[in-house]
Amino acid sequence: MRDFVVVGCGPAGARFARRVAERGRDVVVFERGRVGEPLACSGHVSRDVWDYLDPGAQDALLQNEVYGARFHAGGPGSDAHRFYKHEAVSNVIDRVALDRRLADLAREAGADVREHHTVTGVEERADGVRVEVSTPEDTETHAARMVVGADGPNSRVRRALDMPEPGEILHGVLGFVDDPDPGDYVDVHLTVPRFFAWRIPRGEAGAEYGLAAPPGDVTDRFEQLQEAYDVRLDERCSGAIPIGPPDRVTGQRSLLLGDAAAQTKPFTGGGILYGMQAADHAAREVDPRDPATLAAYERAWRSDLEREIRLGRLVRRAYSLPESVQRAGLRALSGEIGVHMDRPSTLFTPEGLRALLRR
Repeated sequence: MRDFVVVGCGPAGARFARRVAERGRDVVVFERGRVGEPLACSGHVSRDVWDYLDPGAQDALLQNEVYGARFHAGGPGSDAHRFYKHEAVSNVIDRVALDRRLADLAREAGADVREHHTVTGVEERADGVRVEVSTPEDTETHAARMVVGADGPNSRVRRALDMPEPGEILHGVLGFVDDPDPGDYVDVHLTVPRFFAWRIPRGEAGAEYGLAAPPGDVTDRFEQLQEAYDVRLDERCSGAIPIGPPDRVTGQRSLLLGDAAAQTKPFTGGGILYGMQAADHAAREVDPRDPATLAAYERAWRSDLEREIRLGRLVRRAYSLPESVQRAGLRALSGEIGVHMDRPSTLFTPEGLRALLRR
């Protein structure tokens, strides 16, 4: 019997598999297609991502460095309010290659990573779990002490085990142009009801355009964004974005990670770093032979991220304020910042407060 079956080989699943394999655990990872495909997530991340990768990753994955953001209370061409640092704030990376590199690191650590394996059923039992898997050739049943759902916002593991759903599911759309864009600022538009739209320069790789909002007229609004920027997209994709972790992300012999657990930033929808942080907590705290240790994982990841998520909800509320209030707030707060893009709590650090006082 294996120690863990991990369903999903995105950043959270691959990170967990690597860390438990390094601890000598027997772990298999099932990915329903090829790792990294289809693309459904932006490649704009904080520089902390390199802490989770090998030393050569930055040279292989980096597409552009970002020094700040231009916030707009209107569409393209409206007044821009700059927020910046004098050093790079964030990076734009090859998002597909990131997943594949993390999967390779898991393999090198000893994890059994299997692509084109679709999990069709999950059952918890007193002594472990049974996971049914469909492959292009056959149907398999695998036994393990625990199952890890790292299979995205519409997690099959979560639903098969009747675990609580995220608080909200948004609809995100991304599009790309191939013309090189060496800019070093992202553009953020607070014009979408209950969320936002963006434009991200990707250096020689081109530029990314995106929009996310509650399901409804997202596609129409994205078409309007393209028209306003006067661009014709070379590629596009879409996906669900979970916001708001449920009260419980563990079962009797199961746990959720990443988007499956809605471990995402409420103010951007990004979850790469939060998911990998939670994966590290799970790998450290959970003993597959002792289901009682699942409670330690719940405590650890919430202690680390719950405050950030709570503050992130407050930031998001500003997206729906009247435009006049948004403009006034952006004017008052724009300038040099001391805030980490993944941790709103850094606004209250000495560096963050000094940046505000310099206004």
